Amino acid sequence: MQTDIDPRSLIGRKAFDRNGTKIGTVDEVYLDDATGVPEWAAVRTGLFSRDAFVPLEPSELTGDGLHIPFERALIKDAPDFGVGRHLSPEQELQLYHHYGLDLPAPPAADQDFGRRPGDDDRSDRSG
Repeated sequence: MQTDIDPRSLIGRKAFDRNGTKIGTVDEVYLDDATGVPEWAAVRTGLFSRDAFVPLEPSELTGDGLHIPFERALIKDAPDFGVGRHLSPEQELQLYHHYGLDLPAPPAADQDFGRRPGDDDRSDRSG
């Protein structure tokens, strides 16, 4: 999915499964803690007003709504953590496993963190 999309523009959009069947409406969007990029959406499925969490990557946003490349049954069986709360790392892990997705790579560490200006990589400093 495009990463430059304003998450607020997703809320209220219709959500469709891989076959184009409407499964509900995007209720909330959850951002990655490290990057601030939209990562998950809670889709109100209608039946009993349950929200199903869906991955925004590899989903696609088009003019008519959010297209999620998974079967309706898999989406409806996604773990329900309730909306309006922060997703814990454990809950995200459950969602990645549920959808059979690879875990995202951890953000790259800043190689210069903790170094002072003028420090170099040479360990043998002859003076």
